[in-house]
Amino acid sequence: MIDDPEDVKPEGYDDIPTQIPDPEAEMPEDWDEEDDGEWEPPMIDNPEYKGPWSANRIENPEYKGEWEQKTMDNPDYVGGYYAYDSLAYVGFELWVVNNGSIFDNILVTDDLEYAKKVGAENFTPISEGEKDVQTAWKAEQDAIKAAEEEAAAALAAEDGEGEDEDDLDDEEERDEL
Repeated sequence: MIDDPEDVKPEGYDDIPTQIPDPEAEMPEDWDEEDDGEWEPPMIDNPEYKGPWSANRIENPEYKGEWEQKTMDNPDYVGGYYAYDSLAYVGFELWVVNNGSIFDNILVTDDLEYAKKVGAENFTPISEGEKDVQTAWKAEQDAIKAAEEEAAAALAAEDGEGEDEDDLDDEEERDEL
């Protein structure tokens, strides 16, 4: 559809108000203009208002319908990958992190030997690297913990010497009483 070029907005169309005072409304008997102010009737929708003006629409003689791209056979398509009589193994390498889980390096096969081969080539080296990083991190954490315990023990030893003398003084005072 297109706008009709022969359709023109009527003169004064925009001057028609959306609402008008209710012509059937009457001022209440107890209305006092001195106390209540000038009486105004309630507003109602204007029956002559037809909404914002828009041109009439006519059929577009040049319209051919919505365009659709032509399709053709995919020369690279190879069917049949989805058709398995039975599926025996599915392997997932899961990484758990603070914000959720990430699925990485997913292999789906029905050949156990092929899965072992791919695992040895791809997953085992990653796993060994992770163990090395984890071992180094644990050693670092153990060293930090040992240093903290050593510092706490030294501080306790300093505090402990003074407390022992104070404890002896307190015992002597008790004995005297």
